[in-house]
Amino acid sequence: MKVKVENHTFSGGLWVAAWLFTVGYLKLSFWWGVLAIILWPYLLGVHFTPLP
Repeated sequence: MKVKVENHTFSGGLWVAAWLFTVGYLKLSFWWGVLAIILWPYLLGVHFTPLP
């Protein structure tokens, strides 16, 4: 019986780095930072969308 071990450290680290970038770049408050755990792509999109 063979056991396959998979390591997902890189993808998890990339996700954490993107989340921390969002919190720092957008200067989010603590609770917005907690919310950004799930919504960080949306928050970046709203920030970079030009106003009409």
